[in-house]
Amino acid sequence: MTRKSAQLDEQLHEYLVQHGARPDALQRELITDTERLWPNSAEMQISPEQASLLTLLAKAIHARAAVEVGTFTGYSALAMARGMDKGGKLLCCDISTEYTDVARDFWHRAGMTDRIELRIGPALSTLRALEAEPKLDLAFIDADKTSYIAYWNEIVPRTRSGGFVAVDNVLAGGNVLATERNESAHAIHEFNRYVLRDHRVELTMLPISDGLTLARRR
Repeated sequence: MTRKSAQLDEQLHEYLVQHGARPDALQRELITDTERLWPNSAEMQISPEQASLLTLLAKAIHARAAVEVGTFTGYSALAMARGMDKGGKLLCCDISTEYTDVARDFWHRAGMTDRIELRIGPALSTLRALEAEPKLDLAFIDADKTSYIAYWNEIVPRTRSGGFVAVDNVLAGGNVLATERNESAHAIHEFNRYVLRDHRVELTMLPISDGLTLARRR
């Protein structure tokens, strides 16, 4: 999965980042550390343009209650938390302590530990333990693709009217159009078909990074 918008070459992407999605020094350090520690997995980190969009979205809707499924080294969580209103809380779901130990360190350095709660364990169990009332302002799904529909169906009913759900990798690295899709791409294809018929939301699919679906709860 690419970490830059697929339609942009490296030069244009750098221009985009410098003129509209520039990471600050701490975010750049997090990006660099992730690439150094896990060069074969760093592509799981969101792109700078996704991070700036999540921050602006959280600010625009005055988010106070948010959920993230799939945290990795914490870049997306940091972006959302920074945009949330004072007193807001972001619940992060992940199964890796190795990756999220790095996330915790950067959240602490950013002064965001009071806004972020990390729960290690299967995300579906964590989501199903939440209150059923629609109180979420914002959610971000970026974890195992075969469980996207299951995550969606736990999150959408818990999202308030006017709240947003963002879903990453909906183009599956371009493989969503492949004649013979791998398991992950097939799961993404089925997810995209599923949400298109979900009348609980109004949505758009944006060609940002590897594709980002943005859905607003009716």
